[in-house]
Amino acid sequence: MTSIPASLRRFTTNRAKNRCEYCGISQLGQVATFHIDHIIPVNAGGETVADNLALACVSCSLRKGARQQFKDDETGEMIAIFHPRQQAWKQHFDWDGQRAVGLTATGRVSSSA
Repeated sequence: MTSIPASLRRFTTNRAKNRCEYCGISQLGQVATFHIDHIIPVNAGGETVADNLALACVSCSLRKGARQQFKDDETGEMIAIFHPRQQAWKQHFDWDGQRAVGLTATGRVSSSA
């Protein structure tokens, strides 16, 4: 496991406004502490730098793991997971009051990852 300096953890959490950058859920009121996720996993060459880190709820972090792509059930194609530093959340997701709903193939594979 890669060690992430406390200052970089704080920066990532503050930038995300205490929300999971994949599904949008707030950390406030959650029992489990959110994870700092390597968007591009270390084992795939991802670095421990601000642009490659995202705040992730436990569910999103565990589902994503070290993967970068998932199969889209609608098309059968392998699709890259949402990248919070390079893509706009609202272009790929909508919030239905309880969870993120995928609007695009990227949103679908990311919200069901």
